[in-house]
Amino acid sequence: MEKKMVSIITPCYNGGKLLSRYLDSVLKQTYKNIELIIVNDGSSDNTEKIVISYKGQFKKEGMKLVYIYQDNKGLGGAINTGLKHFTGDYLCWADYDDFFRDDSVEKRVNFLENNPQYGCVTSDANVYNEDDLENPIYKITDKFKYNEDEYQFEHHLKSESIFCCGCHMVRTEAFLDVNPDRDIFEGRRGQNWQMLLPVYYKYKRGFLDEPLYNYIIYQHSMSNGDNTKEKYIQRYNEHLEIIKNTLQRIDMEEDERKKYLDIFLTIYIRDRFDIGLKYDDFGDAFKYYIKIVKRGDLRKYDTKSVVKLLLKRVFRIRRK
Repeated sequence: MEKKMVSIITPCYNGGKLLSRYLDSVLKQTYKNIELIIVNDGSSDNTEKIVISYKGQFKKEGMKLVYIYQDNKGLGGAINTGLKHFTGDYLCWADYDDFFRDDSVEKRVNFLENNPQYGCVTSDANVYNEDDLENPIYKITDKFKYNEDEYQFEHHLKSESIFCCGCHMVRTEAFLDVNPDRDIFEGRRGQNWQMLLPVYYKYKRGFLDEPLYNYIIYQHSMSNGDNTKEKYIQRYNEHLEIIKNTLQRIDMEEDERKKYLDIFLTIYIRDRFDIGLKYDDFGDAFKYYIKIVKRGDLRKYDTKSVVKLLLKRVFRIRRK
């Protein structure tokens, strides 16, 4: 009996320095019926040359390597392109600057084959600093409490579910059931919300309590670049746009959609309040403090924090 095909979609933008390690990790998979789709998202380096150089190695291993070039659209746009081309029975997506454990695909496939009640499965991952890939600094599950919960929709909406893209495998049948057009909102990041929320809304998620993926923290990564007030605000505004668009695409009653959007708005308002506090911006902090009060969602130290910020502002004015 022929083994089922696993498709892995991988966006890549100027990844020439790190791409080979990732491609090697796919080649080393103990499960060989793999279709790897590399979407070159407008790279200006040697990404294309590296991918093409691996064609023969993938063929030798009985694997399929698909290469697609497009003008730069960001992560969401690259995933969206890959969705139009994948043909596997199972679907994964991963970042070119991380890498798989050798038995990652095999263990996920075995789980889904043996547990038909789940629409997808998620594993743990080891997290490394870029300068030490021998000693993990923690596991992804250390950051989350609800790993064993089969119903992940609200956890994911609240960013309380495993986010790491290479940790997930979804049944194509389940994915196309909730996304028959193979189309997600093309946010420049946050693709795990677009990919997983519709699946989590309708299907149970299985969990493998072992690190089958290796997630690497880079000093100059996209997320670590969000270190100014403007960048933080841009990031949270983009997340809000992604959630609004993704919820709109899910087949649910309008009252339920409003309920879930309201849950996320509460989180967004708290985040914007915290940004105001972090950067000593009393006007911004007070604006979102009022919104928190109106929602009846004050945390223990919110009022004390905004008063303290006001006093700092008054003190600065008097010194002038």
